[in-house]
Order: sequence, then structure tokens, then C-alpha cells
Amino acid sequence: MAGVFDIDLESEDVSDAEEDECHISVEETDPGQIEEVELTGACVNRDSERVGPECFELLTVLGKGGYGKVFQVRKVQGSQTGKIFAMKVLRKAKIICNAKDTAHTRAEREILETVRHPFIVDLLYAFQTGGKLYLILECLIGGELFMQLEKEGIFMEDTACFYLGEITLALGHLHSNGIIYRDLKPENIMLNHQGHIKLTDFGLCKESIHDGSVTHTFCGTIEYMAPEILMRSGHNRAVDWWSLGALMYDMMTGSPPFTAENRKKTIDKILKCKLSLPPYLTPDARDMIKRLLKKNSAQRLGSSKADCGDIQKHPFFRHINWDDLLNKRVEPPYKPSLQSDEDVSQFDSRFTRQTPVDSPDDTSLSHSADHAFAGFTYVAPSVLESLKEGFSCEPRTRPIRRLNSSPRTPISPPKFCLTEPFRASVDGEAELPTQTKPLPSENCATQPIRTPGRTKKKGHRSGR
Repeated sequence: MAGVFDIDLESEDVSDAEEDECHISVEETDPGQIEEVELTGACVNRDSERVGPECFELLTVLGKGGYGKVFQVRKVQGSQTGKIFAMKVLRKAKIICNAKDTAHTRAEREILETVRHPFIVDLLYAFQTGGKLYLILECLIGGELFMQLEKEGIFMEDTACFYLGEITLALGHLHSNGIIYRDLKPENIMLNHQGHIKLTDFGLCKESIHDGSVTHTFCGTIEYMAPEILMRSGHNRAVDWWSLGALMYDMMTGSPPFTAENRKKTIDKILKCKLSLPPYLTPDARDMIKRLLKKNSAQRLGSSKADCGDIQKHPFFRHINWDDLLNKRVEPPYKPSLQSDEDVSQFDSRFTRQTPVDSPDDTSLSHSADHAFAGFTYVAPSVLESLKEGFSCEPRTRPIRRLNSSPRTPISPPKFCLTEPFRASVDGEAELPTQTKPLPSENCATQPIRTPGRTKKKGHRSGR
């Protein structure tokens, strides 16, 4: 009878284990009822699955940026064989050269493992090779809410109410876990095949922000950034409700509430200018936008201990049954027209028409640099149970709706130690996103922290 056993050679000393008494009760069995079973990896390691690039077949390119690509893939080995996912591939050598990008990757990976919610993208697997990081996410083939806004121009109030309601529930769930999102915008909101929203891109999140806690990092996307972030006066979860108000304004008018020809003028408008609302908005919509866009965060709707509870009670949502919305019993206003699980018609054809190729991994990092990604590997609990789901660095334009908008430049946290294991928490945040330098590695030169590469052209939205 063949036997295959997994032995942990780094466990406690064997001699210590042998000194322990082991009492085993053996029940006599009829020899005729004995069944011989061959011990193999399949029957011994039932609660684990080794996953790597070879487990996935590349189907289509969904997005591409300076740090890697996102592919639509099909799983061809192990659990969930045949299912379609999105595979985000990042090059370690490019990420490790910039401490902000390393922190971005860490944050996204850790948040996605921690959070499970109907309106937040699911992480199924995470693994790495010598030179690359892989995140396997549910494939949201409905595309970005950004693209839907492009087609419609503006949303009618009932449509905006549906999307804003689902977003409110997602943000409320993050806040209940001490997480602030800090980068709410149409590019980071995806639609699934049914038309329900899913928040994606968690690199600018901050954990451990509970009642009374504040943080000071200058980060986000300018047009949606709350005044207290811009002033570096300390901010908490109320910044997400400002962003919700800016998004609501964007959905119902065609552009964010404060825009100008450059970042400085946009910031000046956010800090100093009075909010202007078009006359066609209903009284409830006008009131909610005004209360969400209070420059004084203490007066902002959602700033109390009730958090999203105050927003849910606003008359703008008077027709919403929140239990039905959470359980997806409310019909979405728009259902993507899709032919199959592999349909990518809702994504930019500049990417989908490219040949899907994951270039060979021939990179080798120094031990200290590679240590930054320790603990990256992950298999979702739902996958383990089954053994018994908007990435693009390319800017998108909204030529009709965005003639007066300024370049969007998300600013991400700079503080990160390359010698710290991946699972360790980031203890603090620097106020200014400049000057900090990562430790050198063998494969990349030391360089100052810079704003992530985004095309700075008038009227462009950038969304990594």
C-alpha cells in the first residue's frame, strides 16, 4: 500500500513529542470489513490547494498599466475548474522601486482577504512567483460604472438612488470594520453580470480608523477628496461620505461638483467655493448633496456614530428597502447585455483586442526586497469549502461630460518598510507624499517617491 505524507521539518523537536503519552482507543473490527485506502495528496490534503499561473488559461486582456496587466482567465486545474476569473498580474521589480506602490499592493491584498460583502469584489486566490504577484478576483464582466456614465451622460434619480444605495451599504460595511476607503469614483465601481455594483481597488484604504481616530495621509483623487484631506488637518470615515456626495453630484449633473483646469485651482474650489446645484434636481436630492458636501466634517451627513445609518434614513432613499437591497432582491436599473461568461464587450476594446500573453518570469529579487511580499499567498475560505470573483492605468476620456475637468491624480501613502513582512501592519502615515525613499534592492535603483504615472491631459480620468 502506497503512502504519501506531508511532514513539517520545522516543527517542534521530535524527541519532545516522543516523551508525551499518547492514549489511543482501538475498536476491534471484523477483518472482512476492512477497506484498504491508498494515501495520496488528493485524500490527505483536502483543506489546501496549491495554485500557480499554470492553473489558469489566459483568455483576454481586460486592462494594462505600468505595473502589469489584468486578464480574463479560466481555471484549468484543481477546484473550480472551468470557472472564469480576473487575474491581476503585478511585477515585483516595478512595485518595489516605489514605496507607495508597495504599500498600495499590501493594502489591497490585506483588505480583500479581510472583507466579505455583496457589494465588494471577492478575492479567490493570491500567489506569487520569483518576479510577479498574482491576484485572482471574481470577474465582473459588467464593466465599470464609468463606462455606463459615459453612455448615459447623467443618471435619472431612481437610477442614481439604486447605485448610491448599494455603495452606501458597501462603505458602511468597511467602516464597521474600521476601514476607510478614500478613493470612491466611477472608475473604481464595477458591475457584475446582473448589474449590481462592486467596489474595487483598495490600495488607498486605511485600517484601524474607529470612533475618535484620525489619520493624516494626503491621498485620493482630487475631484473627490474631502477638504480635511486637502488641508491635512486629520480625517476619519467622514471623508468617504464627502466622496459619496461628489459621486452623487457627478451621476446627476455630468461632472464632479468642483473642477477646474488644473489641480491647484480644483483644490481652491473645493476649499473655498460655494456649492452650485442645477435647478432640475429634486428637493430631496439637493438636500442630500448639500449635507454630504459640508466642508466642516463634523456637520456632514454620516459623521455621527450612526455612520451610514443616518444616510439610509435620508428622504432621498425613502423608497429603498435596505434589507431587499442588501440581499439583491431589487432589480438593477441596467443589466449588461452579455452573451456568455467570457463576454468582454463591456471593456475597452483597446485592451480586449490584444493577444493575452503573460511574459516569462525571469526576474530575481534580493532576499530583503522579496521579503516585502512574505505571506502574499492566499486561498479564500469559500474555495476551501468547495473542496469537500478596474484595473487599468490607462486614462479614459469623457469628452462631452469632462470638458472642464482637471487631471485626476490619486495620491497614495508613502510610508512602508521593505524589510517588514507583508502581513505586518503599517504603523503610521507620513503627511507628505514626497521625499521618502525605499531601501535599495539589487534589481532597482533607489529613487524618490513620485506621484504614480498618470497621463496629465485635460479632460482625462485616470483609474488604476
